[in-house]
Amino acid sequence: MKYLMLVVVDPSLEKDGEPPVTIEEWVGETYGNGKATDGDRLRPPADAKTIRRRGGKVIVTDGPFAETHEWIAGFDILDVADLDEAIEVASRHPMATDGIIELRPAWPLDL
Repeated sequence: MKYLMLVVVDPSLEKDGEPPVTIEEWVGETYGNGKATDGDRLRPPADAKTIRRRGGKVIVTDGPFAETHEWIAGFDILDVADLDEAIEVASRHPMATDGIIELRPAWPLDL
């Protein structure tokens, strides 16, 4: 199963101890064993553009869709057996300690 793992920064959270591994170790483990297939950091929300099509016109605005103090800082695509394995992989990411990890199962298009 494929899962999209969103790495979320929440500046209002207090640090809750040391992560189990460094980001370098997590990447080495997870990409090294094939449980992650792609991923990257994302630029901050100030660099985002929101695009809408309304009444036949394209509307482009600066910034994210919603005003929040949390923001998506990166993503990884996990290729794992099931949700339990996705949770185990995500829980070892350093941002599970210092931020938030959101998992979403992929929903393939039926074309």
